[in-house]
Amino acid sequence: MSTRQPPPAYTAPPESGVHAVSQLYRSISETASDISARTSKEKFTIRPCSAQAWVVPAGHVCRLTTPNGPQVGDLNIWNASNPRERMWAARTRQIHASHVSVGDRLWSNLPYLRPLVTITGDSLGGGQLHDVLGPDGKRKPEAVFGPTQFGGRVHDLLGTRCDPYVNLLMGGETFDYHCHSNLTRSVVPYGLTELDIHDVLNVFQVTGLDKDGKYFMETSPAQAGEYFEFFAEVDVLCALSACPGGDLSQWGWDDKEDGMGSTCRPLGVEVYQLNGNVLEGWKTPQSPPYRGMHGMKMPVREEDNYVGL
Repeated sequence: MSTRQPPPAYTAPPESGVHAVSQLYRSISETASDISARTSKEKFTIRPCSAQAWVVPAGHVCRLTTPNGPQVGDLNIWNASNPRERMWAARTRQIHASHVSVGDRLWSNLPYLRPLVTITGDSLGGGQLHDVLGPDGKRKPEAVFGPTQFGGRVHDLLGTRCDPYVNLLMGGETFDYHCHSNLTRSVVPYGLTELDIHDVLNVFQVTGLDKDGKYFMETSPAQAGEYFEFFAEVDVLCALSACPGGDLSQWGWDDKEDGMGSTCRPLGVEVYQLNGNVLEGWKTPQSPPYRGMHGMKMPVREEDNYVGL
């Protein structure tokens, strides 16, 4: 039996564009510390145990923040013009990792498979692209938060949103402010329903798998003023829930007030337009040029039995 560590199953060549390591993305990332390079277009706060949906136009940057301290958030993303195209958590974690940071991208589902957004800033992951990635384009091991002593990492794609169905399954009480419900309410004004809510990116959330492969969560390390930024590759509809689990230090299935409720805080959202020629050379990513036939063939028409018009 081989003792060699198996390599990652999904390894893209450097020129593929799968990883956002080009000078273009470095320039976008650097605008986080240059006020003159950005113009604020929208800013709002999401109250604890609630959610809000908003549109980020293509070519804009969105910043998620923890204005009052640690608070995890559950993020959904759709193509604003076609909500059938939406963030695909499973493929994203295969292409990049179970926990994402600067230089990673959030990919859409089939048959689209393209980056909806690219992560360009993360205060818990080194801040900007040059802090996280070396000149060779490889991630610096010391740049990203974690792993913790238990193996936990931040910005989780392993799990998904809390919901009222599993809450009852686990012996909890009826509760209408889980992330799934919060997200559902937030997208109704955009013509979406509960059926459109999908697996999330848990921002500011530390998670991992234990020795038995079971999912665990740790207290969020976010301090007041942490941020997580992404660049919109297409017009995207986003929805973010300020989780009723708060900072997850008091996680439980039946304690919403004295325990978890006391750890709940707001989340902030900021949308910026990029100034100058930062985006020179950028264009919206295209889907892979697969014809979509999946081995099926059109039936051959029998001319003798065909009656023309």
